[in-house]
Amino acid sequence: MKKKMLILTALLTALMVLSSCSVLSVSRLEAMFRSDAESRVDSGESRQETETRADTVTISREEYERYRQFSDMFTIMDAANKNFYQETDPDKMIEYATRGLMAGLDDPYSFYYNPKEYAEMWEDDEGNYVGIGVMIQSNMETQVCTIIRVFTGGPAEEAGVQRGDILYRVGEDLYVTASNLQEAVDIMRGVPDTDVDVTFLRGGEEITYTITRRQVNVNQVEGKMLSPEIGYIALYQFAGECEKEFEAELNRLSGEGAKGIIIDLRDNTGGWVDQARYIADLFMDAGELCYLKYRDSEEHGDYLTKDGKTDVKLVILINENTASSSEILTGALRDCAGAKTVGVKSFGKGIIQGVFPVGDKGAGYQMTIAQYFTPGGYAVHKIGITPDYEVKLPEGDNGMYSFADMERDVQLIKAVDVMKEALQ
Repeated sequence: MKKKMLILTALLTALMVLSSCSVLSVSRLEAMFRSDAESRVDSGESRQETETRADTVTISREEYERYRQFSDMFTIMDAANKNFYQETDPDKMIEYATRGLMAGLDDPYSFYYNPKEYAEMWEDDEGNYVGIGVMIQSNMETQVCTIIRVFTGGPAEEAGVQRGDILYRVGEDLYVTASNLQEAVDIMRGVPDTDVDVTFLRGGEEITYTITRRQVNVNQVEGKMLSPEIGYIALYQFAGECEKEFEAELNRLSGEGAKGIIIDLRDNTGGWVDQARYIADLFMDAGELCYLKYRDSEEHGDYLTKDGKTDVKLVILINENTASSSEILTGALRDCAGAKTVGVKSFGKGIIQGVFPVGDKGAGYQMTIAQYFTPGGYAVHKIGITPDYEVKLPEGDNGMYSFADMERDVQLIKAVDVMKEALQ
């Protein structure tokens, strides 16, 4: 698998190198192989080498055949650079050609990051950025973008944005879809203490807020004792240092007497798998978090847990937005730590992506590399995890509760009942 990923990286890097020099048409590629005093072909039988003489580059035939796959693209670029009615931007053309290469995988979870996007992705992961303070979930099938978390104390919360609002428009004319969400996010970010108009749909009605951008610090974990023996931990995303935050909260609640822990993974759309492994290891003895099926092989041992665990009862809250690493953690604790699940069936994202740098300009890409299965051998992709206790929200209830709301949150109330029974 590592070899395959390295080959792809090399291919994309080669494209970037070609584009950053001069764009080679088919005829110019073929010119590499003319037998004259300025150009010759290495047969490849004795050695592989690249020679540069003036403006002529000599490469092996194997490399030439690889580049020929992109000859149509080079020809079109030459034509655009020569004939397009306005000045062209070769770097932008190469960027969109690379995006098209990833789009050809027909996988919504595999895509290219330009240098700006790649840097912002890592900034998001650290949970510290300038913006309005919301978490957005996009649905590639419906193209709808939904606010699934409004950060406490952030600009959006102060303006009146609510969980469950549909992100409809940013500024005057950008109508937001899953396909252009990144553009919308770029606009909502910016310079601290500047304003942005954002329009949401709530109950079919358009609501526009003028929100002042400022520094947003994202906490990934919150915890609370719900009773003398029951602790509650909400884990919002597998990012930043969430595993350390979770462990600290678990230790605090255990120190206060918790014999059972309710883990809330509702609306947690996933993140880094190794953080899920770290958290699972707090509750599991030696085993594995999940196992992976790559294109040509099945691999065990990528995400192992070790002996030594916190001896508590577990109940996990899940819903239709619980996805990816959240489902990995849920499946592992259900199979190996006796956890009970409450809520509604999870999203069903049972595939894993790798994130890799590419080229020398700070770009990167994300690619689906494997399907995962729970330790018990259960598939999750496009299936989801069905809870042990199904509890649907009442009609018209969008789940916009205060933290650990034991009066209105019917799913949490049920989780507490299940935990009380387990502790008897």
